[in-house]
Amino acid sequence: MIDVLQLSPYAPDEINVELQDRFALFKYWQIREDEDLLSQILPRIRVVATKGDIGLDGDLMAALPNLELITVYGVGFDKIDLDQAKSRGIKVTTTPDALTDAVADHAVALALASTRRVAEGDSFIRQGKWLEGKLGIGQSLRGKTLGILGYGRVGQRVAKIMRDAFDMRVLYCDRSQNDKRDGGYRSTPLELAAESDVLVLAASGNPTTKNIIDINVLEALGRTGLLINIARGSLINTQHLISALEARKLGAAALDVFPDEPNVPNELISSPYTTLTPHLASATIETRLEMGRQVIENISSWHQKREVFSQLNFLKTSTSFKFT
Repeated sequence: MIDVLQLSPYAPDEINVELQDRFALFKYWQIREDEDLLSQILPRIRVVATKGDIGLDGDLMAALPNLELITVYGVGFDKIDLDQAKSRGIKVTTTPDALTDAVADHAVALALASTRRVAEGDSFIRQGKWLEGKLGIGQSLRGKTLGILGYGRVGQRVAKIMRDAFDMRVLYCDRSQNDKRDGGYRSTPLELAAESDVLVLAASGNPTTKNIIDINVLEALGRTGLLINIARGSLINTQHLISALEARKLGAAALDVFPDEPNVPNELISSPYTTLTPHLASATIETRLEMGRQVIENISSWHQKREVFSQLNFLKTSTSFKFT
């Protein structure tokens, strides 16, 4: 059996059970304080099974001299020391295809929840406010312009759903133009926001995209604009977002991710202009089972054939968003 260090339990639990049955599994969250045990186990580890929001930091990676593979339950890799992984020839895999539909669906759900005041309406009834008067009206998505920052699997899936279901005009901004015949490409987030009614963030989190959504972009999106983030909390300058909402320079924000999870600023929690969910865009039983299956199959394939799928392309991840 190949020695695997799992950094955090997965859900549903049947994934953890299968990992335990198929590999020599060590649960880091149970042994991390036992230095004597770690000194025996860490040199044996050839695979780390982690999550996108946990990653693998440089110190722990350095303590694993025989590490060959990092397999991520998710698509995020911004919390992995990629420089060290690349220099040591360590493979990194993710589970991108498994969660594309679920994350895209959640972006649509957030768009509807915010524009049609679904979450607000639920709270309105529960607090007895309907007895005092009506909530008020929302807005329609139909015929509006959708901007997407990050036009990969999720971004393109969101575009298709919104175009087909709501007749939205779709614009996008990415490292490069998806199709030179496509008139929807915009070269900067600022340009994209200025033409959008709804702006969906679907870009990777990395140093070049940190705080890429700043006050200028938020003001360009405008007083009736909706910002949706189902990517990484680091993409948004949170203080700029709070200021824009409070000054009514941005219409609303619907957020599933935050920079310091699970800590969410009180200003966002108390704002009447936010719809918030606790990083659950991929949290369907079907999606999580498929993510777990891909993690397990990657480990098995590496152990048996020295092959993996959904391998991270280090050259591509080093290509930053560069805007002029």
